[in-house]
Amino acid sequence: MDRTIVELGAGARTAAVETLAAAFRDDPAMVHMLPDPASRPRRLRRLLGWMFDETLHHGFVLGTPGAEVVTLWRAPGAVHRHEPLWHPGALRFIPIFGRHLPRALRVDDGIRGHLPPGEDWLYLKIAGVRPDCQGKGLGGLAIRTGLAQHGGPGVPALLETATPANVGLYQRLGFAIRCEWDVPRGGPHFWSMTRPNEAPKGTRLKD
Repeated sequence: MDRTIVELGAGARTAAVETLAAAFRDDPAMVHMLPDPASRPRRLRRLLGWMFDETLHHGFVLGTPGAEVVTLWRAPGAVHRHEPLWHPGALRFIPIFGRHLPRALRVDDGIRGHLPPGEDWLYLKIAGVRPDCQGKGLGGLAIRTGLAQHGGPGVPALLETATPANVGLYQRLGFAIRCEWDVPRGGPHFWSMTRPNEAPKGTRLKD
């Protein structure tokens, strides 16, 4: 396996989506938005395909040449640029979420509502390692590469995670908890993290 971290383009879409779909199959946020285990793999691929395409348009994708690890990033200036899930042209999301679209809207609102203000951030939108390649340091390698290549001196970075086990990983990469929050109506718990850290904001719950 080639461990070189490179920028992935449209030609890597299929492999990248497969890696992310496998990595996020049991992610608390994805399980909440796509609760049916039978249809989740299909719906998850469609959702992550949209996220991949949107990232190519507004950011950049880093990973290994074989897409064993995939990270989706937003460069400074595009942190808050996001196609909302609910607007006149959003019918494409109904086949993804079906009757659970309100759950996805609450997760989406929570993430956007807890982004820090301003655009001077490097935003790690999502990171995933193919399950058979986990435990080999690929996730940390890709994230450190993104921070080194695109962060630059004085450029802070941010991310959020709903997976408790990821918090320690991101802390070892220099991130610290900015705030914790819950998606309403039984949704997952999130950690918003920054590097270098802003002053902690405490726990905020969106109603």
